[in-house]
Amino acid sequence: MHELIKGANVGLTTLSESVDSVIVSLDWTSPTGEGDADVSVLLLNADGKVRSDADFYFYNHPVAPDGSVQLLGKTPTGSGNQDRISFDLTAIPDDVDRIVVAASRYRGAHFGELDDLQLTLADASGESLLRFAIEDAGQVSAFIFGEFYRRGGEWKLRAVGQGYDAGLAGLATDFGVDIEDDAATEEALDPAAGDEVAGEEGAEGAPLTSPADDRAAPAPQVAPLEAIPAPRKPDEAADGTEGAQAAEPRKASTRPRTARKKVTLPKAAKKSLAENDSWKGARLFPVSALKSDRDREMRATSVLLSVMAQIPEFGRRLTAAFGAPAGRMETFTEVSLPHGDTPRRPDGVIRVERAGKLWTALVETKTNGNALKAEQVQAYMDIAARRGYEAVITLSNDVALEGSPLVDVRIDRRRKHKVALWHLSWAEVAHQAQMLIRHEGVGNMAHAWLLQELLHYLQHENSGCHGFQNMGAAWVPVRNGIDDETLCQGDPRALEVVESWERLIRQVCLRLGGELGQKVLPVQRAKRGTDPGVRRTLQADQLCLEGRLQSELRIEGTPGLVAITADLRTSKLRTSVEIPAPEQGYPLTWAKRLVRRLAEAPADLHVETLVDGGTGGPRGTLERLRPEPADLLPKNGTQITGFRLSLLKGMGSSRGNAESGFIRSVDDAVHRFYATVVAHLDSPPSRRPQTTTA
Repeated sequence: MHELIKGANVGLTTLSESVDSVIVSLDWTSPTGEGDADVSVLLLNADGKVRSDADFYFYNHPVAPDGSVQLLGKTPTGSGNQDRISFDLTAIPDDVDRIVVAASRYRGAHFGELDDLQLTLADASGESLLRFAIEDAGQVSAFIFGEFYRRGGEWKLRAVGQGYDAGLAGLATDFGVDIEDDAATEEALDPAAGDEVAGEEGAEGAPLTSPADDRAAPAPQVAPLEAIPAPRKPDEAADGTEGAQAAEPRKASTRPRTARKKVTLPKAAKKSLAENDSWKGARLFPVSALKSDRDREMRATSVLLSVMAQIPEFGRRLTAAFGAPAGRMETFTEVSLPHGDTPRRPDGVIRVERAGKLWTALVETKTNGNALKAEQVQAYMDIAARRGYEAVITLSNDVALEGSPLVDVRIDRRRKHKVALWHLSWAEVAHQAQMLIRHEGVGNMAHAWLLQELLHYLQHENSGCHGFQNMGAAWVPVRNGIDDETLCQGDPRALEVVESWERLIRQVCLRLGGELGQKVLPVQRAKRGTDPGVRRTLQADQLCLEGRLQSELRIEGTPGLVAITADLRTSKLRTSVEIPAPEQGYPLTWAKRLVRRLAEAPADLHVETLVDGGTGGPRGTLERLRPEPADLLPKNGTQITGFRLSLLKGMGSSRGNAESGFIRSVDDAVHRFYATVVAHLDSPPSRRPQTTTA
């Protein structure tokens, strides 16, 4: 891998022959695992300014209409995050001279608090090409990692490493973006108050589209899978009487706002015209006729690929991370391709045309609990290499883990043409559909309705597209070994259970994130560079010793990490969150306010006061504390550092996804804890970046 130092540059064609589409990744870690930043991209002309505000891509405007830029979101890496951006360099307009890749922090945080900052570049096949490691970013809240620029018809990358202390808004205005900074809209810059347009009656509960793209129409009204409330405004009481004036509709601004848009879930669907519940609405993709696994695979593949081809936003979202360019997409099923004496029939083919060039991927699909077959995938890799195709995409209910491939295939490095192997889970497909329908919006009402039909199909019990649904053959032996204390460290079955647990947690994050329209990510507390296999082995040893599986989730807009503990000895699931004590006010006021916030929480919610020094503070159930919030205060006047809220419930025993299964119980526990507890807590302090005029 090529290493860049600050100020150095390199031509992309000297690194790889496949650089029409590239993926830029920005990485960082923090000692607590909670430090984070947000990426942004600016397209600049020869004068060093954006051509218009639409050339500013960030969390409120993540995708270019032509697909040239797409923010792909975060993935957890050890004790930090990796934020990825897809660039289709062939689609960048000719009058764009430079592309700036930056990131920003908020709430007074700065990049000097983060460790292991780096920029990496990968080509269309996923192969890493270069790295730019940043030693000392300094006390700045915005940072330019690097920039692409044109020289002699070729794209080059320069390692910039320059900081800004004016935050994202200051960075954007320096490059000519007209940021919304009117004092009258100061409250609108608060993500807790957010853009209220999404909740107006006239929008029928549709989410806002990108502020810089007025062409996108709102999505239709969609009933959520579960009634999960959106996070409450900081000044809104549990009875909804406070903060009423802040809820009045505002006119949407055409200028970018550097505070995140508020996520407002759609209202319930209108009352049905059916005479009774036995009447079932007509569906575009029926599932009643599916009788066999082969029928399910063929139907699911055809349904998904047809929707991808008809809805550019959706098709692009699923293929951009795989190196596909932006362009006209066509999809095919049951294509016969020669392979030795017996032709092969992949489940599907995706082709994208851009500037007269074709990008092609073969698709292999599995539904229900069926596993991918290494021999089958290997054959498709060989066919793709011979025919000059770019990728093979596998699609199943399983979830791929870092460093643990679902199928082992042999890649011939001697071939000039490289074929990339990628994996999608059905849960990820459903998540991306939810994000478009309920949060980001699509091009028109027909597309939104089509996506909703796809989502209904994927979530139907007969479709076979239910996501990860089996803890594996090792689940029962490991549970029995923990019960009778015969499970020893180093047992490979414990490692299998840890891998299944990690897959389950990733799927829980996808489902909850799709419901909320917000990022939900698992937190991995491990040192950067730690081999994923080594990390899982340590977790397996811990499972053998303590009999517990543990994970943490970071839910955007919440005051703390949500911890999940499955105690296999007691068959109990614990979900909890720690919230810091306010910086101002009196402890009794904090306790009363917390109890008032939890008016709709279950009576058996455990509330524990966290005190300075780590010694145990007062604790009790919410039922006992409601009439006497003062019982949360330490008797000796010890300083309060925060509160821990926990819910306990029984754990499913079976390894499958049945009503009484372990997977269902974990999913239900996390959704219930968020809906009844976390959603009613104060959000973190507002993002109010200092704005300047250009």
